[in-house]
Amino acid sequence: MAAGLVRVLLFLGLSARGPAPAGAAKMKVVEEPNTFGVNNPFLPQASRLQAKRDPSPVSGPAHLFRLSGKCFSLVESTYKYEFCPFHNVTQHEQTFRWNAYSGVLGIWHEWEIANNTFTGMWMRDGDACRSRSRQSKVELACGKSNRLAHVSEPSTCVYALTFETPLVCHPHALLVYPTLPEALQRRWDQVEQDLADELITAQGHEKLLRTLFEDAGYFKAPEENEPTQLEGGPDSLGLETLENCRKAHKELSKEIKRLKGLLTQHSIPYVRPTETSSLEHLGHKTPRAKPPEQLRGDPGLRGSL
Repeated sequence: MAAGLVRVLLFLGLSARGPAPAGAAKMKVVEEPNTFGVNNPFLPQASRLQAKRDPSPVSGPAHLFRLSGKCFSLVESTYKYEFCPFHNVTQHEQTFRWNAYSGVLGIWHEWEIANNTFTGMWMRDGDACRSRSRQSKVELACGKSNRLAHVSEPSTCVYALTFETPLVCHPHALLVYPTLPEALQRRWDQVEQDLADELITAQGHEKLLRTLFEDAGYFKAPEENEPTQLEGGPDSLGLETLENCRKAHKELSKEIKRLKGLLTQHSIPYVRPTETSSLEHLGHKTPRAKPPEQLRGDPGLRGSL
């Protein structure tokens, strides 16, 4: 009986006379690291969330400034979302997988404004997602307490958050005009008057308001090296006023006349767009003369017009 007990102890790596030798192996407990929070000081440098840039300055209604520096979390399914107003949005996978995902879904960038109302907060420049960066739009809704109420991903890499707070329950809580300094309010008044007097177009009105909101710090001005619109678009023609529209129409009419002359000169048939669409509707194709390789006297212009 005693001999059998000794054999069992020896099989377990123990000695009947005392503890195992110092060289015996010991089991090591590996704990799942806490991955919550941007730049957690208790994590290795490689595991910390890294923001691409600093957030934009705090702006908008002054009564919302008290939310800056606070964070609100929501757990949905296997993910924990954390919204820090005027700072960032993060996502943390709630699993024990060794490669559980944690990332930045956006950094505070600018407001979304429509009809004299702050309609949302845009958090951009989050972690890479395919060929672009993750971004989030936060909608502010009336609620009894400050809480992150809902998170969804309506399209790939673009997230929609709903943040409830009693700070926006007043009907005028998100109006833009009262938050502006007097100088910008006067500018806005003038823009509205010019639109009413038909001195500017609706497009010009929108562009002037955007510039005004940029000056107020509510919109971020486009980067100098970032094209705001493709070359040849409406903005490149300067169509903010009716007078500019008339000038552009006159110049385009001259260009059409010149091109018609070139087509006639080289015996190329000209068909109006309405005629072309009518023929195609009837199932006929408009015959086209074989164009010359290049028109003389007008280098670069080909007869396939």
